[in-house]
Amino acid sequence: MPPEPVVIVPGFLLTPARFEEARTALVSLGVADARVVPVTLPDWGASVLAAGWARILDKIDRTVDRALEATGAEKVVLVGHSAGGVMARLFLAPEPFRGRVYDGKRRVRGLITLGSPHQAKRASPMRTRVQKLYPGAAFAPEVEYLAVAGRAVRGDRRGSRRERSAYRSYRMIGGDGAVWGDGTVPVESALLEGARHLVLDGVHHYGFRRGRRWYGSADAVVAWWKGWGT
Repeated sequence: MPPEPVVIVPGFLLTPARFEEARTALVSLGVADARVVPVTLPDWGASVLAAGWARILDKIDRTVDRALEATGAEKVVLVGHSAGGVMARLFLAPEPFRGRVYDGKRRVRGLITLGSPHQAKRASPMRTRVQKLYPGAAFAPEVEYLAVAGRAVRGDRRGSRRERSAYRSYRMIGGDGAVWGDGTVPVESALLEGARHLVLDGVHHYGFRRGRRWYGSADAVVAWWKGWGT
């Protein structure tokens, strides 16, 4: 397994507590240091604007530096769930964003994205900006990329409540609702061009329902971390 510490960027409206199981699982797999960016609900509320993205990017920057200081490592492995994966792509860039240069690629060996809506027909202005300026695995091979997608629900506008909800979400993101995905993001949207791809059967986008397997479940973490190490 890679020796670098791991920094997790939560997805939209998620806070570090949701990733405690994932963090613990990574430590059990031999990661020397695994920590979650301390994003708050107010941070997410502000993320509709570029200034809100900068607020979260600042927290990613500080968390990466603290992980490096704690371990003496030169680089981290960055893990971004959902919108956090898109933000992580922007963090890697050497160009200034709102007057600050992050140039995260100097401190990041690899980026793992989990159910991130990389390809979207209807995307927020910031997500559109990231895809336009830094398309696909823009900083490969300097940075290694692994894009993970869940294949848990096929959208069906006449199906169960869950299938109808997935259909609407997939259609809004990718244009076609009758496809497979993690219940929120269709598989094809999560597979970043130029990255290595990993599709996990039975893995959902969120883990709000007790017992539901999602990207942060311990067994799913084992699967995508092993996929990263291959």
